[in-house]
Amino acid sequence: MGAEGGHLGGVGPRRCADVCEGCQEARGYEIYRVQQGLDATDWKPMPSVGTAVREIRIHTKGEHRVIYLAKFDEGIYVLHAFEKKTRKTRREDVDLARKRLGDVLRDRGRRKTGPGKG
Repeated sequence: MGAEGGHLGGVGPRRCADVCEGCQEARGYEIYRVQQGLDATDWKPMPSVGTAVREIRIHTKGEHRVIYLAKFDEGIYVLHAFEKKTRKTRREDVDLARKRLGDVLRDRGRRKTGPGKG
């Protein structure tokens, strides 16, 4: 997978920590596993967001989720992190992750074609 550089796109660490207060250590460990080419200890695919998108499930005092994409050599793109308060993932959370995935793919396309070419 090649995420050795540790690049995390999408949600910044500060915003992610704000949303996932109390689960930073568990979240960090799970992302570290993914960076090493391993699966998170509890994950599921998120085809409703996009191809190759996964959700890390963190069980601490509450339920927390990290939606990410780890299919590109430059690193892992964290699309959204949030506390889950209902059994089903809220539509707003899926839509936000899908929007951020579109942003990632668009930005990667621009980098490949160069400025003013895409």
